[in-house]
Amino acid sequence: MKSLRDAKVGENLRVAKIEGDGPTKRRIMDMGITKKTELFVRKVAPLGDPVQINLRGYELTIRKHDAENILVEKI
Repeated sequence: MKSLRDAKVGENLRVAKIEGDGPTKRRIMDMGITKKTELFVRKVAPLGDPVQINLRGYELTIRKHDAENILVEKI
């Protein structure tokens, strides 16, 4: 598995696991990123921060630090 931070533009992914301490994990889940959620990587900034993804019918921009805690697998 790899983290969302390592994902490439145009990949379709599924969330396998969310890591991190309690508040970080809760904040990520509150954004709609939960286990088995399907994501599409729309854009990655030149320096890797932030990452723009599509999920559940909306676009979300997530920081590199938070993206490291989201483990994903290819669909």
